[in-house]
Amino acid sequence: MSAERVYLDHNATAPVRPAAVEAMAVALKAGGNPSSIHAEGRAARGRTEAAREALAALADVRTSEVFFTSGGTEANALALSPAFLPNPHQGILLVSAVEHVCVLEGHRFPKDRVEIVPVRPDGLLDLDYLATRIATAPEGAVMVALQWANNETGVIQPVAAVAEMVHARKGRFHVDAVQGAGKIAFTRQALGADSLALSAHKLGGPQGVGALILGPGLVIDHKMLIGGGQERGTRAGTENVPGIAGFGAALREALAALPTETARLSALRDACAATLLEHVPGAVIFGAGVERLPNTVCFAIPGLKAETALMAFDLGGVALSSGSACSSGKVKRSHVLAAMGVPDELAACALRLSLGWSSTEKDVIQFGSALEKIRNNTIKKDTRAA
Repeated sequence: MSAERVYLDHNATAPVRPAAVEAMAVALKAGGNPSSIHAEGRAARGRTEAAREALAALADVRTSEVFFTSGGTEANALALSPAFLPNPHQGILLVSAVEHVCVLEGHRFPKDRVEIVPVRPDGLLDLDYLATRIATAPEGAVMVALQWANNETGVIQPVAAVAEMVHARKGRFHVDAVQGAGKIAFTRQALGADSLALSAHKLGGPQGVGALILGPGLVIDHKMLIGGGQERGTRAGTENVPGIAGFGAALREALAALPTETARLSALRDACAATLLEHVPGAVIFGAGVERLPNTVCFAIPGLKAETALMAFDLGGVALSSGSACSSGKVKRSHVLAAMGVPDELAACALRLSLGWSSTEKDVIQFGSALEKIRNNTIKKDTRAA
């Protein structure tokens, strides 16, 4: 990536922090299998456990609650199982209509036991609908899976209120915390979650590493991989020590920055939104009326198709997204915006900018410069063509 380019797609994947790169390089050079008892093996085990401690510190949990995975998708897959319910035989999974696609699939729940909970036009979960559905389900038979913060709009869900509903009926509550971790301070207890999914590459760690946090009393007895006794018997296969070490380094930096990072990112986000509305007064910002991630602006310029806008921004040195990056690189209608009732013609214009640890005020300035060129050239041409 050249120095003149600006990367505003942290929600897809954040640039790897230098400390994480260094930690990975050290681990790669040192080698060693964490299951070996010799000095090299013990050193590898030490790197793995140091990262576990860093994640436990970030979420304020015990290290025994942390299980490393290949990413957020696997963490969600492990968590979404009727086996965690007190009443598994009648188990149902309730998921919001704006969940990440890996959660919408339901994993170990039969398809006819996965139900979609609608959201309001602002992107927030319909709590009345959810409360009614939980109340009519058998006690101990409901698992609710909910993103803490949406990857496309940044809308933050009322997870604590949902947790109270679920636990009142002896159900289980799983929170996909992939996007919020590292941007907002949190604890598992404050979110009310029985389980949490996280991913390294969203906060400056490497791709291909994540974690599942399981609260006290929950045990994985439905292993995805059968083999050795790694991760305390829950996930077979030699641990990705370099990746985990990089995850740990990124976690330590994220935790150290949290006292000021939320406010810093919020200021940059608001500056980007103001710049957008200054250059394009008719632009629409989705979820603007509710609490959102401090780093995310999901917006549309009416009449300017997302494909055209993405190419124009890219040529202007600015990397944005049209939504989730988990759709084979294709620009297609967002299921999140569809669930919010956004008209097709407006949803087709949706873009997302997302900031992170490497973002600065200079990025906002270059975003504005690219936007000005697009306003003067691309917007006029595209709207005339439409």
